[in-house]
Amino acid sequence: MRLIDAKTLVVKEFSTDIPPYAILSHTWGDGEVSFQHMQDLEVASKLQGFRKIRGCADLAIANGHEWIWVDTCCIDKTSSAELSEAINSMFAWYRDSAVCYVYLADVPGITDAMLCDFYTGGPKKLYVRHLIACSRWFTRGWTLQELVAPCDVEFFTAEWKSLGTKDAMEAFLSEKTGIPSAALAGGLLSEYSAAEKMSWASQRVTTREEDAAYCLLGIFDVHMPLLYGESTSAFVRLQEEILKRTEDLSLLVW
Repeated sequence: MRLIDAKTLVVKEFSTDIPPYAILSHTWGDGEVSFQHMQDLEVASKLQGFRKIRGCADLAIANGHEWIWVDTCCIDKTSSAELSEAINSMFAWYRDSAVCYVYLADVPGITDAMLCDFYTGGPKKLYVRHLIACSRWFTRGWTLQELVAPCDVEFFTAEWKSLGTKDAMEAFLSEKTGIPSAALAGGLLSEYSAAEKMSWASQRVTTREEDAAYCLLGIFDVHMPLLYGESTSAFVRLQEEILKRTEDLSLLVW
């Protein structure tokens, strides 16, 4: 597992004794920083996505965390073997993080007064709910496990203003995502039927067709090799792997 030094932004690889780290959850956009870019920080700093990494690092330092993990640049995606291992490990990496920072790049400035209304039922409550609920982050397949897996999750606007924690926003998040509060709070996912867990992802999308299956590996606690180019066969393989571990035939509804 690679981590980024929050102070120097140098990427370091750990095989054992992994230190506590903050992890970033976000949606990909233009100018993302790759693992290769991070080998030359002068080059990386010119990319649009670098601001997001710097913002995450600054926040981590302010909260006493020395290391961060960002998917765009902590995985060498030119290696199919490494990418496969990383995706199969992703749920555990989010689960084991000290904190997960959710960066909502498309949520504009929200004042303290507006945020107070959001939590207390003031006049701006519905407006703030709308701003947050319309974020692209809620539509992506990969962000499902990034919401469910970590214990400590905090949401931020495009300006890195805190919107609150997963615990504080639990009722809103459950209503928005259809995920029961108990599951959001760290309840065992094995207690939910396969059909119900599939429903959590049913309105989410992924850029690559195969990722609609791969992004659910951790949710169902299964592992399988990645075969980009297999199209819908990825979902069939996912179903087969799930059925090896459970007799829950509700899966076949999907």
